[in-house]
Amino acid sequence: MPNWKPVTPTSSSSARTGDLLTRLLAVPARRGRVTHVEHVPARHAGEARWPDWAPDLLVARLSLQGVEGLWEHQLHAAELVKRGQNVIIATGTASGKSLAYVVPAVTEIFSGGTVLYLTPTKALAADQLRALRRLRLTQVRAATYDGDTPPEERRWVRQNANYVLTNPDMLHRSILPRHASWSSFWRRLRLVVVDECHGYRGVFGSHVAQILRRLRRVSAKYGASPVFLLASATASDPAAAGMRLTGLEMAEVTTDASPRGSTTFALWEPPLTDLRGESGAPVRRTATAEAADLLADLVIEDVRTLAFVRSRRAAEAVALSARHTLEEVEALVNDDPPYGEDHPWASPLPDEPGEPAEAEEAEAAAPAVARRVRLADRVAAYRAGYLADDRRVLEKALRSGELTGLATTNALELGVDVSGLDAVLIAGWPGTRASLWQQAGRAGRDGQDALAVLIARDDPLDTYIVHHPEAVFGRPVEAIVLDPDNPYVLAPHLCAAAAEIPLGEQDLEIFGPSARDALDDLVNQGLLRRRPAGWFWTSRDNAADLADIRGSGGAPVQVVEASTGRLLGTVDEPSSHTMVHPGAVYLHQSETFVVDLLDLDAGVALVTAAEPDYATFARDVTDIRVIESLRSRDLGPGTLHFGSVEVTRQVVSYLKRRTQTGEVLGEEPLDLPPRTLCTRAVWWTLPDPALAGLRGEGRPANAGEAERTADAGSRSAGRTKDPGSGSAGRSANPGSRSAGRLADAGGSAAGRAVDLGGAAHAAEHAAIGLLPLFATCDRWDIGGVSTELHPDTGLLTVFVYDGHDGGAGFAERGYARASDWLTATREAIASCECDRGCPSCIQSPKCGNGNEPLDKAGAIRLLDVLLGP
Repeated sequence: MPNWKPVTPTSSSSARTGDLLTRLLAVPARRGRVTHVEHVPARHAGEARWPDWAPDLLVARLSLQGVEGLWEHQLHAAELVKRGQNVIIATGTASGKSLAYVVPAVTEIFSGGTVLYLTPTKALAADQLRALRRLRLTQVRAATYDGDTPPEERRWVRQNANYVLTNPDMLHRSILPRHASWSSFWRRLRLVVVDECHGYRGVFGSHVAQILRRLRRVSAKYGASPVFLLASATASDPAAAGMRLTGLEMAEVTTDASPRGSTTFALWEPPLTDLRGESGAPVRRTATAEAADLLADLVIEDVRTLAFVRSRRAAEAVALSARHTLEEVEALVNDDPPYGEDHPWASPLPDEPGEPAEAEEAEAAAPAVARRVRLADRVAAYRAGYLADDRRVLEKALRSGELTGLATTNALELGVDVSGLDAVLIAGWPGTRASLWQQAGRAGRDGQDALAVLIARDDPLDTYIVHHPEAVFGRPVEAIVLDPDNPYVLAPHLCAAAAEIPLGEQDLEIFGPSARDALDDLVNQGLLRRRPAGWFWTSRDNAADLADIRGSGGAPVQVVEASTGRLLGTVDEPSSHTMVHPGAVYLHQSETFVVDLLDLDAGVALVTAAEPDYATFARDVTDIRVIESLRSRDLGPGTLHFGSVEVTRQVVSYLKRRTQTGEVLGEEPLDLPPRTLCTRAVWWTLPDPALAGLRGEGRPANAGEAERTADAGSRSAGRTKDPGSGSAGRSANPGSRSAGRLADAGGSAAGRAVDLGGAAHAAEHAAIGLLPLFATCDRWDIGGVSTELHPDTGLLTVFVYDGHDGGAGFAERGYARASDWLTATREAIASCECDRGCPSCIQSPKCGNGNEPLDKAGAIRLLDVLLGP
């Protein structure tokens, strides 16, 4: 396949990035933390040429910027668009995909057409706007139209812009519902660019797929039939993914002819600490603490670095910790500065107010001493939630070199031009191989060599990956998983479409085979009215409000500062149970608050400013009911199912964990109402005869269930988390240590009776942690339940379900890859260094049963039975 990353010998490493890694490892305590180093070789550029139809003025302006022509993949995609064919270009990061659409887009504008550009993030839209304006083409009237666009500018954009850059949210809530005010733009629409389309996956991707179908329908009303060009850094089976997203046949371009510097890619595992977690389990140093240390070291080396983290809170924490370290270094340097005045860190200090004479005297007294080094000012945090002006300032400072280190969420993962970066730190597996390579590709732009470091978090998937490099390197990226026919997604968009233009029979083909049944349901619910001419929206309410494209539904909960009444933000109702429950730590733009009260009826969470040294993690219990098995097949002596289930979850407590060390400080109970969702799940069962060898003599078949029921009250055993349960998992280095661990784990417990409930519970936790390696999902998108005796199956059963109404396609991928998935789960448990289970293999921070009971050795034997002949 074209979109894979090769495993290469170490000789291909660049001297610079290899030297950087060596210097990071100069601290003796760090030398055992690197589990693998991969060297991705440089790639030379192919031939560049311009298409015959490209306007001379555009070619001239691009030539002034040093662009000598289009590489083969850019030219191929542009030619397809010019011929009116929909196309997806899926090539590596920094391969110049923007030119593949800018050249045909500007060409269409020169001939009187308009272009609509869609991006998942405002930062990328702003970056693309800057690039267009640098061309200085008066015919191109480009403008962004998003939440940052002032109201007074929006009318100008609607009436005058011919290259509009926006996002799916704005298209859904503003542009499509008010399509009449864009009539001139629609009539001339020739090209729709969907950038970074690999980000449109799961439920969010399913919503975007329906928005694009609505866009096609509105365009047709005004006589336009635009060509769609989709751009993605990495995608498996891109043509099929593009068709699922747009509903249109799609050509694909995947051969990358752009130049690329070499990349040194290190897998890094933080060390074990002396701290102990639940049941005395060992705790590793947090990935964010490790990232902060490495970021500080790289800034000291004047290495321009991005540190990617998984949350807004973590971005702030990494930047703050790195700054503190640099302040300490700065104090030492100012006492005895080893750098000259020309060093980039040496910067003049302004005179202190009222003390100009002392400052001049001091400088005169020591003319040879370097000026004070302001290292800490060269590090900042970047994340969603900042004001637009603040984001632009940070982006500019990073490009100019004023900032050397930036801790960021995935807001900077996508194609924002931050050329000149030397290194990328990735604190925690980003969810997919596609995102991993996208983030790593932020460094080494313009053909430079780069360093990338993946730092494992204390969970099963991260630990498995850093000890199994073959799971990442030399493997194709994942398929884009989305389900536009999900009835919980389709129905609200049919309402929105009917509000935009009444739906007719001819529209059913656009919205897919499930549209007719969904329309009948909407009529029965009174949301739509059926008339001879079609289906009509008759309410005065805004139909677009029915679809929360980035949330999970329900009215949002407002987060309000109790002392001032200031509105800090909103959280969707399902997430409020885990994010703003009483006692939760809530972060808003680097300010930390603790939740005092959550009033679900009023939709308000009251918070108070505080500075706790811990984070909070909600824990819940789950019940599950099988509605229907849609598919099933044999798996060893057991049976594997995929089907519909009803899940009832209730947040019952939360865990306090020290931010810097991960130390568990305690658990507090909560009293919140249960929530129910109908979704899809994959589950496996084992019959009693297959379990006979695991039970001790005289042990009742339901003994484990009885024990767990006693532990968990009236709920079934093995109850776990809401979507995002995440579990844990630690694997040893591949080779002798891993092999020995596997032998020990399987052999030492072979003769004893297994706690089947605890074994199933442990296997479930680890399986949830490993599924994101096989399905394009985040661990927070899924949940699970396990029980020795489930009332609907009458057998030992382990469920893993999609955490979204109607499903998101993740459980279905688990069903398709079950053997590989569960084999990796077994290996992750068996190769972990702990004795009885820890956050790296079978413990989950969100387990409502307090990670009891868990049987690590039993889980290995149970999976051996399941995966056996």
